Amino acid sequence: MKINKKFYLFLTLFFLLTLFGFSIDNIAKKIVKKIDELYRSKTSYSKAEMIIETPHWKRTLLMDVWTEGMEKTFIRILSPKKDKGIATLKIGNQMWNYLPKVNKIIKIPPSMMMSSWMGSDFTNDDLVKEYTFVDDYDFKLINYKEENSKNFYYVEAIPKEGVAIVWSKIVLSVKKDNYIPVWEKYYDERGDVVRDMKFSEVKKIRSRLVPTKVEMIPLKKKGHKTTIKYIELKFDIKLKSSIFSLRNLRRN
Repeated sequence: MKINKKFYLFLTLFFLLTLFGFSIDNIAKKIVKKIDELYRSKTSYSKAEMIIETPHWKRTLLMDVWTEGMEKTFIRILSPKKDKGIATLKIGNQMWNYLPKVNKIIKIPPSMMMSSWMGSDFTNDDLVKEYTFVDDYDFKLINYKEENSKNFYYVEAIPKEGVAIVWSKIVLSVKKDNYIPVWEKYYDERGDVVRDMKFSEVKKIRSRLVPTKVEMIPLKKKGHKTTIKYIELKFDIKLKSSIFSLRNLRRN
């Protein structure tokens, strides 16, 4: 009888620990999925300003952005005049830029996905999402020392082996009650934080809470910052399939 009691106690503890582990994994997966799809849905459209600041100059781009799931993205710059008509298309793991001044479409190789988009502090991948947390990272909940940390979850995301991502890891902070991101910290191969991405000005778009201001701050480039402000956001709207095409890159 004693053996049976111990056995049942062992099974109960094993079940609880396993259930707890699954619960933690599910929370981490829900968080990264939410962040992957933050500005995306079945379809989406947005109008946004990108403000690029350096110690010597500042410029603002106005752009239209269309997405379909995680696979397709189309971006067209509306202003300033010298950049008007520049467009970016991403389908699956392929990406192209269109330069109207030379009337040329350039295919972007995978090796350039971590390069700057339009001279900003955002990379090509930040804008078009070739790599996603769910598919390309291993992730887990971690403890993180910060004020009011009891109100936040913290997730550590490490690139899967063989994936061409320059970050050694990314740490994310989200609110516990709604999984809305607060910040993301990007680490280099030496384990140093090299850039901060901050989310703010959360607004309700229909039934969806979305940060409408995103700041990217490169910590090793003093005085540099890029801010994206969403002026308009629409989700699950009808889009023409022709939007996500090479022919559409040349249209103004």
